[in-house]
Amino acid sequence: MLLQNLKWPDLKAISGRTFVVPLGSLEQHGHHLPLFTDTYIVSEVASRVEADLTDSIVLLPTQWLGHSPHHRHFGCVSLDFFPYVQMICGLCRSLVAIGARKILLLNGHGGNDTPCRAAQRELKSEFASLSDLYIVYAAYWNLAATQFNQIRTSPQGGMGHACEMETSIMLTSHSNLVDMTKAKTDGPGPHMGYRLNDMLYPMPFSLINEFNEMSTSGVIGMPEQATSEKGEQFLEAAKAAVIKMIEEMQGWNFHQSAKGADARRQGR
Repeated sequence: MLLQNLKWPDLKAISGRTFVVPLGSLEQHGHHLPLFTDTYIVSEVASRVEADLTDSIVLLPTQWLGHSPHHRHFGCVSLDFFPYVQMICGLCRSLVAIGARKILLLNGHGGNDTPCRAAQRELKSEFASLSDLYIVYAAYWNLAATQFNQIRTSPQGGMGHACEMETSIMLTSHSNLVDMTKAKTDGPGPHMGYRLNDMLYPMPFSLINEFNEMSTSGVIGMPEQATSEKGEQFLEAAKAAVIKMIEEMQGWNFHQSAKGADARRQGR
């Protein structure tokens, strides 16, 4: 179900569903992919999920404005950190006000990670009295990491940004916007040790970099290894992983479990 197509009297009837909020960005993706790549991809994943779960979820329009200051050397349209946190908080408050109790922030851009987690913390404190409220944040590539590692052909360091995976999906969904003649490997290589960057292998430490400190072209990874066939596999794996997450969320009732545990401890 698409939220934008409903009338306001319909809202009460959908409060028991899981609300899915895709989060994208408008930022550089090397010489071969468009600025809207993250938004195109997360929108495609979300659309496929909605097609399979029409009767159990409410899908919001993709929020295209992301937190991307690290791309400003090459080009981006970015919302600063604290305004982004407040945007996520305001969005979730609106959903809670119309009755949502299970919200999935489905991320499609790595830069949104830290402000989304900060917003989660703020909202958890703000809505402490709503023990049945679950606000989940997840990036589709993390949910599907096991499957993505089975699909990829690039080694560690081959999937970071405008990489094998993103380029493959764009070849499947928006091939007219991809220029493979300009797709070139770039970014930190194995010789950089801990600084080797790959979306499926988190670094064991934190270091803030601007993108031009890591890449000359705006790419991190090996986009030359992309194919449209892999793109379809990546999309289907992402869809399945997101559906699994939503189905698990739909069974959550921690507040009832806690009440039951309290009763058992008190011998009731």
